[in-house]
Amino acid sequence: MKKTVLSTAFGALALGVAFASPSQAADVSACLITKTDTNPFFVKMKEGATAKAQELGVTLKAYAGKVDGDHDSQVAAIESCIADGAKGILIAASDTKAIVDQVKKAQAAGVLVIALDTPLDPATAADATFATDNLLAGKLIGQWAAATMGENAKTAKVGFLDLTPSQPTVDVLRDQGFMIGFGIDPKDPNKIGDEDDPRIVGHDVTNGNEEGGRTAMENLLQKDPDINVIHTINEPAAVGAYQALKAVGKEKDVLIVSVDGGCPGVKSVAEGVIGATSQQYPLMMAALGIEAIKKFAETGEKPKPTEGKDFFDTGVALVTDKPAAGVESIDTKVGTEKCWG
Repeated sequence: MKKTVLSTAFGALALGVAFASPSQAADVSACLITKTDTNPFFVKMKEGATAKAQELGVTLKAYAGKVDGDHDSQVAAIESCIADGAKGILIAASDTKAIVDQVKKAQAAGVLVIALDTPLDPATAADATFATDNLLAGKLIGQWAAATMGENAKTAKVGFLDLTPSQPTVDVLRDQGFMIGFGIDPKDPNKIGDEDDPRIVGHDVTNGNEEGGRTAMENLLQKDPDINVIHTINEPAAVGAYQALKAVGKEKDVLIVSVDGGCPGVKSVAEGVIGATSQQYPLMMAALGIEAIKKFAETGEKPKPTEGKDFFDTGVALVTDKPAAGVESIDTKVGTEKCWG
């Protein structure tokens, strides 16, 4: 990569550094690369990595792009981590396909690369993945939405507020999981938007934030003002969707479901803004990632996946105050005890 490109990309990076003691810092260094430093999910991920790095005496450098989808910043961050001699990289990739070549470059330099939350495409491009079972997270909110609507699910008008046009794996998995849970044939399980179920009003992207969720919801309302079910990639997008619906007096007519389980999101469930959300645990992902890098540096051993899966499953739970028959869930009181952000 040319120096000018690196300089431009680094202009978009937010950098945080956690220092170990001098004697320990020489032993193990690691990098955390997230999509943004504003989404509470990634803020908590950084907190988990920082705390565990300090506990284990690992020097940590943390990078994040300005917005979800800022691929160039992540490429530049990997370049910097390689140059710094990092033993391992934890990454929540914005573009899960495009980042693979850079990941291979890091691995060739002897760096352990662990995907957090978002599997690479292919998933085997990373040395390991610590993540929520995002397909299951989607299935849970899809099953809950279908059970909640009952017979009306057969004639529902469903909209999808997705992440970015590049369709990162986390976006695809949650989408497809919701469809399976709701009773929609997702067609190609690796692609968003090829479905032919007449209940689907459409898809739009949000960049995982409130403003994007509001705009995307407005766009879908223009397609069909009678839309009554919304799947959102995360809770900030869900809140934006609610704001758009409230602006036109339709907030009580649309069932919104989401994924994340941050404290603001659980509060939104308690307040009726979101019907149900699938809670994931980013602090655990990051802490386990730092532990794995430390172990790899000391022994050369790479982390192993959960039995029967191709990734290490950090768990998921459906949070709702309106439980549905046949769908296991926890209420917002329990969800608050487990939430983050």
